[in-house]
Amino acid sequence: MTQARAPRADAVRNRRKILTAAGEQITQHGPEVGMDEIAAAAGVAVGTLYRHFPTKTDLVAAVVAECVARVADDAEAVLARVADGARAADELTAFLGRVIEQSVTDRAVKAAAQTLGAEPGDHVDEDRGSNAVAAVIRAGQSDGDIHPDVTVSDIYLLFSTAPTDQPPAARGRWLALVLPGLTTGARPVGNRC
Repeated sequence: MTQARAPRADAVRNRRKILTAAGEQITQHGPEVGMDEIAAAAGVAVGTLYRHFPTKTDLVAAVVAECVARVADDAEAVLARVADGARAADELTAFLGRVIEQSVTDRAVKAAAQTLGAEPGDHVDEDRGSNAVAAVIRAGQSDGDIHPDVTVSDIYLLFSTAPTDQPPAARGRWLALVLPGLTTGARPVGNRC
């Protein structure tokens, strides 16, 4: 059996440069930015870009996957703080706010937030994030702070519907309006409206 050869150092550097440039270009111009522009921003030839990412879909998917991994890392850090005694409802609120604010300036994060939960179980980082958020929700439900019918899907719905095109005051108001729907003190049990 032949073992796969490790990628060359310059190939690893080029891939990293391409992903960094693609993330920056998608952040500034959205997922419709051209491959030529991404290659130029990365300082590589277009052919090099296509060797690493045969299609633009592959490249955008890789950038979004990195963002999903960062969101999952954040969710796991939230869970760790909850395990250390932080209030789950407070941590979940702060997590929601961070992801929404990152989505305002980073279109790749917004795309990642919108894809979370779209294909459950298909990606390791999505599963990591979902599992951590689910554990935080359960902790908040055990504390009596988070409504018993709140699910991970509800959190993903909030990510995907956040008014990221609105000014900070409007985003803050939106968050203030939706948070009572997650907490037990804001609505009676069984009322999902």
